Amino acid sequence: MSEHDYAWKPDACAIAGIGTTAYTKSSGASVTALAAEAALAAIEDAGLEPADIDGFVRSDYDEASPAALADTLGIDDIAYWGQTGAGGAAPCAMVGQAAAAILSGQARHVVVYRALNGRSGRRLGQGVPAAAAVGGGSGYLELFSPWGMTSPGQFFAMLARRHMEEFGLTDRTLAEIAMVCRRRANANPAAMMHGRTMSLDDYLESRMIASPLRMFDFCLETDGAAAVVVTSSPRARDLKQRPALIRSVAQSTGSSRLGPGQMYPVLMGQSLTDLASRRAADRLYERAGLSPADVDVAQLYDCFTITVFLQLADYGFCSQEDAVAFVESGALDVGGALPINTAGGQLSESYIHGMNHIVEAVRQVRGTSTSQVPGAEVSLVTSAPPPGTSAMILVAS
Repeated sequence: MSEHDYAWKPDACAIAGIGTTAYTKSSGASVTALAAEAALAAIEDAGLEPADIDGFVRSDYDEASPAALADTLGIDDIAYWGQTGAGGAAPCAMVGQAAAAILSGQARHVVVYRALNGRSGRRLGQGVPAAAAVGGGSGYLELFSPWGMTSPGQFFAMLARRHMEEFGLTDRTLAEIAMVCRRRANANPAAMMHGRTMSLDDYLESRMIASPLRMFDFCLETDGAAAVVVTSSPRARDLKQRPALIRSVAQSTGSSRLGPGQMYPVLMGQSLTDLASRRAADRLYERAGLSPADVDVAQLYDCFTITVFLQLADYGFCSQEDAVAFVESGALDVGGALPINTAGGQLSESYIHGMNHIVEAVRQVRGTSTSQVPGAEVSLVTSAPPPGTSAMILVAS
């Protein structure tokens, strides 16, 4: 075989259907029921029937198993199932895994989904009790949790503080990210924060949770689900919707070599500003044959406001030194140099571990977003950095 046989194949697969549930604080439904509702909506959007689906990919944090979902949808047998993670690093990688299954002939139509009762059920933002990390069963966590590092908010607060010291990050910079996402949610009737405006004073007066991160720096705890249908591009062109072509997908664990499931040990690295997203970005653009200048709109993973800030330089939109000025210039809103999170993101639409970002990226290249970027043809989506990360570029067909 030639080297070309192993190369990434741009535009060979596409997202043909998208679906979501309502985003709420209390769904009153099981995670499997939520997954089924979003999957059915995506299947219908694609113009398919449940019987056409022969594969599923989920997050490693998802409690709805592919077998349970197939049974709920009335699918007699599935030819492929898979999962990846960790957590928020998964969604773009999940789409990549679905594409790999299709290109290797293991499946024809794959549903990629994430369902959770993140408000009424398991609340991921609460972290882990210190006692659960003692004894070696949780690896490096026992070096952190017993000393008070027990939640993602605390971890990202330390990264924010480091950027304040090194690169001049300010409260005003973080506020701008929060307000941009809120304005986009205000335009999106499906967003949890639709109709709830936010001023700079609102942001600054919100309570401090993990200094320097305030309440409005944190994403929303959400009950809900989102799903997409991935298939080959030739099949997608024969279906109901305009396909969103998968130009490239990339993953990275970063230089720590601690694996994508280890968040807190990132703090043990030689640098807190050299993250996995930088390496993922290099792979992503190389596979796509594109550069940051080609990106029309971006759905940047925003479990916290600082997470958006961390990615701007890594994905090549500015330098580390210029990132504060870039954000405060208004570059991130519609009409700016890099419109982001145009449905409201995880900060103001919903927290579905980033699957809602993929749905919105598809809307942008279809031209159907509630905050449509005029002429958007190249849409970047990112999944959580750190600890590991994945990212994807979708293009209009």
